[in-house]
Amino acid sequence: MPERLATIDVGTNTVLLLVAERRGRTFVPLAERAEITRLGRGVDATGRLDPAAIADTVAAVAAFAREARSLGVERIACVATSAARDATNGEAFFAAARAGAGVDPEVISGDEEARLVWTSAWRDFGFTPDTTQPSEGQLAVLDVGGGSTEFTFGSGAEPSGRTSLQVGAVRLTERHLRHDPVTRGEAARLLAAAREAVRPLQGMAAGGATPGSRLVGVAGTVTTLSAVEQALTHYDAGRVHGATLSLPGVERLWDRLAALTVKERAALPGMEPKRADVILAGCAIVLEAMRATGFDRLTVSDRGVRWGLLYDRAGA
Repeated sequence: MPERLATIDVGTNTVLLLVAERRGRTFVPLAERAEITRLGRGVDATGRLDPAAIADTVAAVAAFAREARSLGVERIACVATSAARDATNGEAFFAAARAGAGVDPEVISGDEEARLVWTSAWRDFGFTPDTTQPSEGQLAVLDVGGGSTEFTFGSGAEPSGRTSLQVGAVRLTERHLRHDPVTRGEAARLLAAAREAVRPLQGMAAGGATPGSRLVGVAGTVTTLSAVEQALTHYDAGRVHGATLSLPGVERLWDRLAALTVKERAALPGMEPKRADVILAGCAIVLEAMRATGFDRLTVSDRGVRWGLLYDRAGA
């Protein structure tokens, strides 16, 4: 049997699984799963992981590990990001994962998270179509997570620069939103907070004004915005991966989402219901990051840490 590998990405909001089979120089996905467990609920305020969040997340990791093993996987690489590295009781999650799932998660830094996301995006979007030649201009990658946002840029297999910001969709929601629907003042404060948080991105990369430069957006906020814009009745990775979000399109999504209640957002075609309460904050980060970096278009990636981790651990 060809070699099969599995990676699990435990984020602040979502747990993601990838099972892939090596076929020559490429990997073919056999299973991809996502479960919103919100491991990072309340971490921004308390500094600690909630016991219920730990239990929900371990249950998801255990189910994913069972599926991977049923597909013949012997090696499962599992990493945990913002919530696990920020919490003072992160070891409680790691111990529970070892005991309940037979998986030993590795906490990674924001810098390493950015590098793994870059590895995934570069393989998908760093080359001229149908060639092995790097594209002209810089590639920039924006990864909006639940607890942190990573930005990476460069023009080669290794990024020229990267940074991790302590702002994400869950963190920003918990800090600034109290009403449903949000008030006009809350919406303005949310945008202002996002704008201030992404200020370090100004001038980091060549930006959208440079010919050939391209911005790629990664993770659930960006894929959800694309699915909602396309009004997908069922999530279709084939229609989301490689799709484009324009700056005016993101602005229209912001206005639309800000006018709705959480329940109304959850009912939108393309919306993952469990993401409806944090999508507005995620949209604010995407919007202000595009403005800060000067890009008027964003290419959507349905991949990210789990794919970068696969390439990294497989030596690809």
